[in-house]
Amino acid sequence: MHPDLHDTRQRIREGATRATDELERAQAAAQSPACRHAFLKTSFDSAREVASNAALAARPLAGLAVSVKDLFDVEGEVTAAGSRALADRPAAERDCPAVARLKAAGAAIVGRTNMTEFAFSGVGVNPHFGTPVNPCDPAVERIPGGSSSGAAVSVATGAAFIGLGSDTGGSIRIPAALTGLVGFKNTARLVPADGAIPLSTTLDTVCAMTRSVRDAILAHEVLAGRVVTRAVVPMSAYRLAIAKTQMQDGLDATVARAFERAVKRLAEAGARIEEIALDEIRDLGTLQATGGFSAAESFAWHRQLLADRGDSYDPRVRHRIERGADMLAHEYIELVHARASWIARVAQALRGFDAVLSPTLPIVAAPIAQVAPGAERDEAFFRINAQLLRNTSVVNMLDGCAISLPCHAAGELPVGMMLWHGPLHDDTILNIALRAEPLVKS
Repeated sequence: MHPDLHDTRQRIREGATRATDELERAQAAAQSPACRHAFLKTSFDSAREVASNAALAARPLAGLAVSVKDLFDVEGEVTAAGSRALADRPAAERDCPAVARLKAAGAAIVGRTNMTEFAFSGVGVNPHFGTPVNPCDPAVERIPGGSSSGAAVSVATGAAFIGLGSDTGGSIRIPAALTGLVGFKNTARLVPADGAIPLSTTLDTVCAMTRSVRDAILAHEVLAGRVVTRAVVPMSAYRLAIAKTQMQDGLDATVARAFERAVKRLAEAGARIEEIALDEIRDLGTLQATGGFSAAESFAWHRQLLADRGDSYDPRVRHRIERGADMLAHEYIELVHARASWIARVAQALRGFDAVLSPTLPIVAAPIAQVAPGAERDEAFFRINAQLLRNTSVVNMLDGCAISLPCHAAGELPVGMMLWHGPLHDDTILNIALRAEPLVKS
């Protein structure tokens, strides 16, 4: 794993390196075969101007490399969400709030990263611009996870310290878990989503991937414009739940082994861990039986574009969006009310617990060959996509916050452990993650 932003920033302050030196390393990584298809556009000339500004060394991001998912407006650039349907869209007139805050904190924006078209899949495949390859396995080309696929690869390969992305059903945590990164999904309302192409206005969350929890905290503080309250307490101060319902069903052997090992280490460190049923998770199937938020809300945004340029869409993405056309107004309104009731019931079930522990995903990264574009692989694609979204999407429906921490051993494919809770428990989740990170990391 490459050094994190904190270590690199300290080395800059000590005179052991310079932001311009680090940018050269980032550019070399971005141009390497390991980063193939990760970027749709790079901007190293402008990033070099930022890195060479000595005054930025004192700012939180210190002139270091940050990548931006092709979902967010950057002044003077076209925001196309990984699609050819928006290729001739006018360039953005201004930075979206998330990008503006990163720049103000001293970020050197190095480029726009590839993604699942319109952010509608957890697999990370893009038939228009190629699929970034997960760098975790030199022998097999594996999926990076999505929809923030290029963001993950940019951070994992050393091309960026922070990968700005979005999380509607797991699009930060899925690629983080599959590539061995830290992915933090904050409570959605804490970071403005203005200037980002929406998937679901109800569920969309603006957040980032990093190489460490302390970098995740820093990125969140910049994006949310707030300071995380730190709690310097031992693991024994925390009461953690393990949800038995659904979250541990059908785990592959690598995931099961890594999760069991991580839980054991937390318990040995003093964490008070209890298994609970959390049967409310089973209710999500019935609650969304007439369709979920993502299909209905994305169809509302895409309806005219589909009519004009539907043939330009990834057929798999188009299929999922068009399902939203069948949702009736009363069904949508009933879903809004049912979700609010469900959130209240889950909050009651989790009362007294500081966080819930779950495997981030039930599987490790599948080979790209299994899910590459092609109708003959659609069944495998949609099956794997459903597996990837199963655990993470629970938190989005909860309007909650979650972090995925790598917990695999050396020689194993990456596995993530997810710490999560309901809305506005962000600081507690981050503080627990700081204590848990060195315990579960092998």
